[in-house]
Amino acid sequence: MAERNQTVVTEFILLGFSETHPIQLVLFCIFFFFYVVALAGNTLIVVAIGVDSGLHTPMYFFLANLAILDIGCTTTVLPKLLENLADKKSISYVGCMTQLYFLTWFLGAELLLFTAMAYDRYVAICHPLHYTTMMSRMVCLLLAGSVWAISAISSSVHTGLMIQLTFCGPNKIKHFLCEIPTLLLLSCTSTYLNNIMIVIADVYFGVINFVLTMVSYGFIISSILKIRTTEGKKKAFSTCSSHLIVVTIYYTTVIYTYILPGSGSSMDNGKVVAVLYTTISPTLNPLIYTLRNKDFKTALKKMFPFIK
Repeated sequence: MAERNQTVVTEFILLGFSETHPIQLVLFCIFFFFYVVALAGNTLIVVAIGVDSGLHTPMYFFLANLAILDIGCTTTVLPKLLENLADKKSISYVGCMTQLYFLTWFLGAELLLFTAMAYDRYVAICHPLHYTTMMSRMVCLLLAGSVWAISAISSSVHTGLMIQLTFCGPNKIKHFLCEIPTLLLLSCTSTYLNNIMIVIADVYFGVINFVLTMVSYGFIISSILKIRTTEGKKKAFSTCSSHLIVVTIYYTTVIYTYILPGSGSSMDNGKVVAVLYTTISPTLNPLIYTLRNKDFKTALKKMFPFIK
């Protein structure tokens, strides 16, 4: 009888941020602005790198991949968030699982890509004479392909395990997106396998890649300190400082989200942190990577001659 009385959830309710209409309107305008800026900035990066032959280097190749991931991440989350702020708070079960799949894919790929980008800077600064051979076209394609493929497989496993769960009780998600930790709280069946996979993914995507990135930068900083001239040190550090800033912000927000327990005030904090890595980070990345980059400024002037 208990099983017969269970109603399988066909849609979820994303509670979002606020029920107050004036606040929703303000938030709608803010997130719409961020979405437009993120799309424009990252699209500009991809187009500039594709058009300008001077930017056809491993560093910019990986940066183009990051821009594509940022476009994917914001497009997976923000249109639905804007819809939510316009008072359509429901999301279908299929829509929720689809959002979960792509968000997990893009976030995981970014973490792996940061490691590949750190390795690129390590080779450029620590082994400059062997850079063209160690970071050949084939190596870059292999690294980028591995980043996309490994993350896609991981996301498929997570989403597949999530689909196996039964959602028969509450369908209100205390968040503005469908994310693994919040969905597991609503499951009527055991989430044991899901939790095991989360731990494995956290160790691989978070801990191991973070350590590899930090080790790379340890060698990079050591090599920079050995440079005798101040100008040489500045030039070497300028090529990796932007990446280091982005990595620090991104890892801080992602680790905060997936380590903290999913209840109480932690859920409210989780919303703020999710905004950072799904909205703020993709919006700021183009600015962080291009504002102090002479090569990119030159490419933009070629594309838009009226820029001085």
